[in-house]
Amino acid sequence: MILYAYLLDIIKYTIAGLGVVWIAFYLVRPYLDRSESMQLVELKKTISSQALPLRLQAYERVVLFIERINPSNMLIRLNNPDYSAAELYVLIVAELRNEYQHNVTQQIYVSTNTWAIVKRLKDETLGVVNKAIKELPETASGLELSKTILTQISQSENNPYDIGLSLIRKELEELF
Repeated sequence: MILYAYLLDIIKYTIAGLGVVWIAFYLVRPYLDRSESMQLVELKKTISSQALPLRLQAYERVVLFIERINPSNMLIRLNNPDYSAAELYVLIVAELRNEYQHNVTQQIYVSTNTWAIVKRLKDETLGVVNKAIKELPETASGLELSKTILTQISQSENNPYDIGLSLIRKELEELF
C-alpha cells in the first residue's frame, strides 16, 4: 500500500511538472518565434545587402555581353578587309562562344528570364551568321559576309538586341 501511494505521488508530481513545463513553453513560445523571425529577417537583410551589388554587376555584364554580340558592334571589332568570308565566319563564331563562356557564370545572379534572353540572343546571332555564310559563295570576302549579316538584322521588324536590352532594363526597374 505504501508502494502504491509512493507511485501515485510520483505520477502526480510528474504530471504537475510536465504541466508547468508545458505552460512555460506555451508562454515563452511566442517570444521564441518572434526572436527567430527577427533573426531570419536580419539574415535576409544582410544577404540582400551583400548580393545586390553582385546582382547589379551581373546585369551590367549581361548588358555588355548583348552589346558585344550585336553584329553591328562585333563586326566593327572583328572586321579586316583581308579576311575571307570563311575566316570572318570562324572569328565570329569563336567570338560568340568566347563571350558566352566568359559570362556564363552570371546566370547565378540574374533571373531565369534574363538568362533566357541572353541564350536566345546568342542563338539568334549564331543563326543569322550561319544563314549569312550559307547564302554566300565560297569565294566571298569578309566584307560581303558583314553586309549580309547586317542586312538580315536590318530586315527584321524589331532589333532583337534592343528588345532584349529593354526587357532587361524593365526587369531591373522592378528590382528597385
